[in-house]
This record gives sequence, structure tokens and C-alpha cells, in this order.
Amino acid sequence: MGAREGGPLGERLVVGVDIGNSTTEACLAVVAPDGSITYLGTDLTRTTGVKGTPDNTEGALKAIRGTLTRAGRSAGEVGTVLLNEATPVISGLAMETITETIITESTMIGHNPTTPGGEGLGVGTTRSIAELGERQPGEPVVCVVPHGWDFDDVAATLNAAVAAGVDVVAAILAGDDAVLVTNRLTRPIPVVDEVSAVEKVPLGMLAAVEVAPPGRTIRTLSNSYGLATVFGLDPAQTRQVSPVARALTGNRSAVVVRTPTGDVTDRRIPVGELVLHGAGKTLRVDVDAGAEAIMEVVGRAQPLDDARGEPGTHVGGMLAQVRDTMADVMDIAGQPDVPVSEIAIRDVLAVDTFVPAEVRGGLAGEVALENAVALAAMVRTSRSRMQLVADLVSEGLGTAAEIGGVEGEMAVGGALTTPGVDRPVAVLDLGGGSTDAALLTREGECTAVHVAGAGELVTKLIDSELALGDRDVAEGVKWFPLGKVESFFHLRHEDGTVEFVDQPLPPHVFARVVVLTADGPAPVPTRHGLDHVRRVRREAKRRVFVVNALRALRQVAPGGNLRALEFVVLLGGSALDFEIPDMIADALAPYGIVCGTGNVLGTEGPRNAVASGLVRAHTARLAEEARCPTG
Repeated sequence: MGAREGGPLGERLVVGVDIGNSTTEACLAVVAPDGSITYLGTDLTRTTGVKGTPDNTEGALKAIRGTLTRAGRSAGEVGTVLLNEATPVISGLAMETITETIITESTMIGHNPTTPGGEGLGVGTTRSIAELGERQPGEPVVCVVPHGWDFDDVAATLNAAVAAGVDVVAAILAGDDAVLVTNRLTRPIPVVDEVSAVEKVPLGMLAAVEVAPPGRTIRTLSNSYGLATVFGLDPAQTRQVSPVARALTGNRSAVVVRTPTGDVTDRRIPVGELVLHGAGKTLRVDVDAGAEAIMEVVGRAQPLDDARGEPGTHVGGMLAQVRDTMADVMDIAGQPDVPVSEIAIRDVLAVDTFVPAEVRGGLAGEVALENAVALAAMVRTSRSRMQLVADLVSEGLGTAAEIGGVEGEMAVGGALTTPGVDRPVAVLDLGGGSTDAALLTREGECTAVHVAGAGELVTKLIDSELALGDRDVAEGVKWFPLGKVESFFHLRHEDGTVEFVDQPLPPHVFARVVVLTADGPAPVPTRHGLDHVRRVRREAKRRVFVVNALRALRQVAPGGNLRALEFVVLLGGSALDFEIPDMIADALAPYGIVCGTGNVLGTEGPRNAVASGLVRAHTARLAEEARCPTG
């Protein structure tokens, strides 16, 4: 082979290694004496440690050995290993809830049990089931049933009261027996069950119980004027109860009890402010002003030098933690510590979202979707430990290793191997922690930016808004199309098409919303319908990737003008997503930009752009040295 001693005139075996935030990629190639490149194979593994730190060595060696094994080559044949100049980037996420629904004196049970009984609206005075026999005929009664009552006894007591002339219009149960009770009643009434703190429901007060038919939601109690009609409220009182109506929207059943001093308040929580330093000024913005206001201020502070959060708040804690994490990973024995003051937050992305939170003062574990702001922050440091990584890789393989080039420039070089792409070209690297953009002009000048927020933030938004409480399930919702299993032999896809199957589907997915993985349908543990889950998924991707794509491209485009761009190539793991590339292409279409997912080397798809770009840049340097020998 003569790989090492051949110099620019001999055939050389080289490996390009791209260490990213989430994955490490390797590209093996033979560089011929005439400068032609023959690519032999690629490999992909998970990044070990934080990008740009010595912990990356293990992942880099694994990727190199993997691609050598696939190509049937040995480490001894490798002439040079080329690593990207990777500046450490750490992304942090925080969720700040900015509203809180509070119930005082049991005004509302905004309750949504899975199986309420009956249907309709019942308005009457709350009475205990034990007192039903003492009630006068004709008085509308909402019967309250405490723990310990059997459904047969409840039904018999209610039937006896109705036979005696008591006007029972609705019932509130502690147990989970609504359907069993309504099936045994001589007169159908709406019944709400699973009210855990039923003993706190005030007796002798006017109450309304509403249950909608299956597949529908309540109409009267979720309407401010419906509440005003039921309880005879004046305009001032109607304004007060609007949070009640809003909190009940979308429920199949609900109970509202009117007490003399009870109220439901929609309180805004002060969550501190964000202090942004950049463009020669210091700007402040309250986090509870919402994502749009925050991003408007971030835009005025570009390029951002640093950001700090108010101490004692989630945001302040998150930004401090991101800084401390970077300081920790940059500390290496025998070298001076990196002061936290040297580590700066370089970008912030804010996204409006919802967080399911238990209503304070509720009686049945009611959950309201509270407004929240999700924040992603990114920290970079000027210090890189990549030379140390190169030394460790060289030691581990027994071959030369060097820093082959800066990440953004290499990514553009790799993207140019996509068929149909030419300069000027911009690339968008859609990763896990950050979204990166780079532009290569016709003259060969390259500029690059990194912005906070990518795949991890999308997963967090889906997890929070669907109240899944399981990151793996949220990741599945993000990656795979949805379906609804309608029988054991057919399912309906999210686009409305129906698929019939030969083998019966497993029982645990029957009548469930599922994600259609390669291993078959997997259930999504949510009460929400397919359309709602799909809408949450697409909106999360739009608010992160589409917003960031436009933001990052404006920062690299000449004069911030997107119309000056011609080709945009999407790279990275999230470019493999089944809908993100189309969403970004649609957003860029009005600017006349040719946008699509990269196909590096014509075979690799959006993967391996930086690794193959390193090989291309190295080959160009060798050719230059051959033309202009030194000395």
C-alpha cells in the first residue's frame, strides 16, 4: 500500500471523523496519486461525552474501527485520521409555567373521568344521598354519594326517591360506578364519578352537572354565558367565571358548584427575567411575556454575547447549570481550570407551550393546561480540546491524527457532493441539541452559526403537551407516523387511508392511537385523539425547526436577505425525519430557494457530510502542496 510514506504522490488511506453533539461519524477513503478519491465506507456511533472534549476519543475510535472492519482494512494501513475542529456546545432546556388555575371553596370540579354515566345537563341543590328521603317533592336535587356506597344501593335509593316525587336531576359519585348506576335507573340522569374528595363538595348549594354524549364535549358549562344562564349571574360575575368555562373546555363531563365566596382564579406566576447582552447593549425581558416577546428582544441583541437569568427561577437555574456543566467538562487534570466567567450563553430559543398541571384546590385531581415557556440555551467556549482528542486517537490507533478543518466549512464541502448542488450553498445541520447553518459563497468564503434548540426540544414539547411523562414514547411520537387501530384487522393512518392486515393486531393496541414503528404499531398512552396528537407533533417541529432554520439562515445570508440564497441542503439526524425537511422547504419556497435533504456522496443521505468534507479538504491540501512544494 505504501500509505504512509507515499506523500502526495502515493496512494493514501485516510479517515475523516465528525464528532457531533449526538453522533460520531467516520468516512474511509483512498486518495489516489492523481487526487481522485475512492470512498470505501462509513460508520456511525453515539458520541461519548460532550462534543469537543477528550471523552470523545472512545466514540471516535469505535467509528474508525467500525468503518475499517466493514472495508476489510486494518488500522496499520491508515495514513491519516482527520478530525473536525469541534467547539464544545452544550444545550440546556427549562420549562417555566407562567399561569396557575386556583380553585377556592370548591367552586368547580372540572372533571373528566373516562366513563361518566348518562348525558344531559342537571341543575339543582347539592344534597347527600343519605338525606334524599327527607327532601320535599319538586325540589331539583343533585345527589352527592360518598365513598363506601355500592352501585346497586345507590341506584335503588335514587329510584326510590324519584318514585316518592323527589326531582333528582344529577349525581356526583366518589367511586367509579357511573355507568353501572345509570344502567339501573328508572329515569336517566347525568352522573359524574371518580370525584376523590367528594366530602369537600359543599351541600345545600346550587350546582350544575353536565355529561356530553360519547365522542362529544360539554357545551353549557364550558360557555361563560351558559354558566351565567344556569346560575343567574350578572355581567360582573360572568367576567369572574370565565376562567371556569375556559378550564372546562374540551371535557366530556363537568360539575360546577356555586358557593357564596368561591372563585376560580387564573393567576400569572412571576417567573423572573432574562438579561441579554449583545450588540453593545443590555436588554431585559420578563419570561412571562411569552416566547414572541423574548425572541423579539433576542433578535435585537444579536449577535448575542451572553445571557443570564434571574437567580431563584427555573431559567436562572438552567442557564447557571449549563455554564457549570461546560466548566466541568472543560476541566482537565494538569491544565488550568476554565473560569465560569469565560463561558458565555451564545443563543436562546423560546417557545410557547402548555404544561398539564393539577389545579390547586381541585376536588378530583382536575388538570388544567397551564401556559408555559420552554427555553433552550446554548453555550460555547473558545477553548477546544480537539488537539488532545487527536493525540489520544493517534495513540489508540498507532497512526497520525490531525485537526482537518472547521466543522461548518467541512459540512459545506460534504454537501457539495450531493448531486445537483453548486455554490453558493447553505447547509442546515439539524441535530439533537443545536441547529447549525453555514454558507459557502462563490468566492469560497465560509460563515457558520449555531442556534439553540433542535430534536431534544421537540421531544420535550411533545412529552409535556400530551402529558405523556415518558421521553421514549415522546421520541416515538416525534419519529413515526400515527394511526388508529379500528379493528383487529385494519387501522386508519393519519392521512385518512385505511390499511388491512393479514394477521390480527395485538389486543393491547385495539381502539388506541398508535405510532407505526418498524416493529409494528405501539400504543400512545393518551386520551387525546389522533388529530390532536398529530397537531401537537407538527406544531412542536414547526416552532423549533422551521423557526430555527429561518433564524440561522438569516444570520449567514448576505445582508440577512434570504432571497440571496440559492441552494439550501439539509443535513444531520433530524433531516431523516419524515416531515421536517418538507416543512422547512415549504417555509423557504416563497424566497425562491432550492431546498432539500442532502445526499452526501450520492449514497449517504444527510449523514456523513462533515466526515467526507474532511477527506475532500485534505485531498485539496495535498494537491496544493504537490503544486507548490515548500523549501
